[in-house]
Amino acid sequence: MIDVDTCASEGSLEAALHAAGGAAWAAERLLAGDARSAFCAMRPPGHHAERERAMGFCLFNNVAVAAAHALAACGAERVLVVDWDVHHGNGTEEIFAASREVLIASIHQWPLYPGTGPADYVGEGEGEGYTLNLTVPPGADGEVFHSLVHHVVTPVAHAYQPNLIAISAGYDAHRADPLASCRLEAEDFGELAASVAELAGELAVPVLACLEGGYAPRALAASVLATVEGLSNGRRAADPPREPAEAHLERVRRHWEV
Repeated sequence: MIDVDTCASEGSLEAALHAAGGAAWAAERLLAGDARSAFCAMRPPGHHAERERAMGFCLFNNVAVAAAHALAACGAERVLVVDWDVHHGNGTEEIFAASREVLIASIHQWPLYPGTGPADYVGEGEGEGYTLNLTVPPGADGEVFHSLVHHVVTPVAHAYQPNLIAISAGYDAHRADPLASCRLEAEDFGELAASVAELAGELAVPVLACLEGGYAPRALAASVLATVEGLSNGRRAADPPREPAEAHLERVRRHWEV
């Protein structure tokens, strides 16, 4: 046991190395122009793992490794991380909190494990303003998540101009998931993916999705399938109402002209 939620077995190191390495390799191939999008279906997940600590089922932070590799070795200057896992990606935030090279937009239920990610935390030092904690209440549905992507993440991304969009694709916001209280359907994840793919097309950049949480197997399978279809079929996502995003837009405007 590493902590109350996180354990390692004889094969864990090899599995975790393949997961992080796979995410880095996918980022490399995307930035080389081999494809417009990639979905990395790996275990263990990653977004709770901090720079020096494994936690929350996560050993290495796969999305953070991919982003760091894109910046260090693949010619990227800026990476946008969109985290729609229902739990805050504390590890990704901790790793990049003081950096302008990675902009993090995390949509997560508040309050909930791991107890981090309040809406008023925006990063620190040179990275102030480059962390967007887009908190949602228990019971939030797909319309709320989609509104935040469409009305907050999309205009900030246009201002930021990333070279790569990386999704921490968690599915524990699904209504059937036992670890949280949000109400998304599988189709909602398809809408989120289509919105991100549409944004990526406007910016002419690729999209990397890395599997994070999801603890209702049938819901997880259907949601992943919807995500892959949303990323790959080129359809335009519906425009959601603006109202769920308004409170967050007020905070975001302190740092971004949106």
